[in-house]
Amino acid sequence: MEQNKNQKSSEKINLVVRSNIRKALRDKIPNVAEEVEEELNNKVHKMLDDAVERAKLNQRRTLHARDL
Repeated sequence: MEQNKNQKSSEKINLVVRSNIRKALRDKIPNVAEEVEEELNNKVHKMLDDAVERAKLNQRRTLHARDL
């Protein structure tokens, strides 16, 4: 049970929806590789991690748009 809990916390939650990427790019490019979703998700996670760090450095417990 404990091991399963630790595995979930280390996995990244998918914050990006592949179908929405395709909709956004439909008129610009016909195909989007699966790796685009993965890389975009990684970048979003990095942005959020950096924003959380900024909020903590400013001694805040609330994440604001300005932290991004």
